[in-house]
Amino acid sequence: MSTRSLRLRLLLSAAFAVLIAMLIAWFVMTWLFARHIERRVAVELENEAIILLSDLRLSPNQEPQVDETPANPRFNLPSSGLYWQVSNSKGMQRSRSLWDESLPLPTPAPPLSNWRTRTIDGPFGQRLFLLERSILLSADTPPILLQLAQDKAQQYVARKEFGHDLGLFLAILGAVLVAAAALQVSVGLKPLGRLRHELLRLQNHPASRLTNSHPQEIAPLIDAINRLADAREADLTRAKRRAADLAHSLKTPLAALEAQSNRARAAGASEAADGIEHAISAMTMAVNAELSRLRVDSVRNNLYASASSPQQAAEQIVGVIEHTAIGESLVFDIDIPTSLSVPVPLDDLKELLGALMENAARFARRRVCMQGQMTADGNVELLIEDDGKGVDAGTLHTLQHRGKLDEAGPGHHGLGLIIARELVDATNGQMQLTHSALGGLKIVLTWPMAARSI
Repeated sequence: MSTRSLRLRLLLSAAFAVLIAMLIAWFVMTWLFARHIERRVAVELENEAIILLSDLRLSPNQEPQVDETPANPRFNLPSSGLYWQVSNSKGMQRSRSLWDESLPLPTPAPPLSNWRTRTIDGPFGQRLFLLERSILLSADTPPILLQLAQDKAQQYVARKEFGHDLGLFLAILGAVLVAAAALQVSVGLKPLGRLRHELLRLQNHPASRLTNSHPQEIAPLIDAINRLADAREADLTRAKRRAADLAHSLKTPLAALEAQSNRARAAGASEAADGIEHAISAMTMAVNAELSRLRVDSVRNNLYASASSPQQAAEQIVGVIEHTAIGESLVFDIDIPTSLSVPVPLDDLKELLGALMENAARFARRRVCMQGQMTADGNVELLIEDDGKGVDAGTLHTLQHRGKLDEAGPGHHGLGLIIARELVDATNGQMQLTHSALGGLKIVLTWPMAARSI
């Protein structure tokens, strides 16, 4: 898929957006899960703290004492990860799990009314979640600091396991969302496919226009294309009208010049008559070429998805040429399968083959051959050959590379070829000129069968 593809850009954008969203979701949800665990641990430590408070008292020396410690066995196991400690300015008492270690005292002291939580570096190299609060047993006694702590290692393990499971889930969810985005892109771009088909129809049928059944978002584009098509059609119509008027208007002056040439020749001015006739011939060729180009424009602007039989067209053309002065002494060898078809309307195909076969008959000695076949790559190929003298390398190069009419060679050898090439181009085909094994000129016409499907 090309990097200029709109579909690829949308899919990559959607995949990138989904990836970013999944990463953000993973970080946020794992953070929320960690917060949830901390709140649950804080509740559990508050429950243990209530047990401590129920048995908390001051000794005669104002030292805090706990008569009945919580029953949780982890408080009695050294370095268990669960600790408690009560302290004031007079003394301290702590759980056996702290052994000879102690919890760090806060600065400043926590408030009397609420529990406070924080994370600290505790004894035994452990990272602890600490719950603490200042307690007043009576108004005339010093405040007591109550602290309970739990090792965060279990929280880290739970968070890691949750992050792993969440990552798998989000990966599957991301794949589903990317697939949904691909489906959405396909559905969203489907109107552009219909627009492409309408543009192909507009290309081959200039009189047609894009419909108004497209989404509202591309309606301005549809209107702009239709206005451009209207302007193009109007310009082409005016240009063809001016060219036709010019070509037809020249016919009368040419006829008058021909009459003047005849008079000059009758008066004995043969040299002047030859010059006039040469000029008339060149001008007539230009006029005929211009009228032929109008025909080419008509073909180009009226292409339809139709096919015709080259065998039928060739037989009709040969039937006409055989009754002319140049064709009555020639042998026409037609070898085209009846099943072969060319993606060109019959009238246009006859116009094209007629120009080529007439040109071949004009310069052939005894034989004109025409063959048709389907190539290995699915193209239709027509070959026209004659056994004439052919053309020299310079003229062949000129004709092969779209030479001008005045470079067509003596006897207007290339006039029909140049017009035929324009007809082939107008029907989306290709024409190649080479030397024939028969001695004359070989013309190869090729059309891709799929090129005309709309």
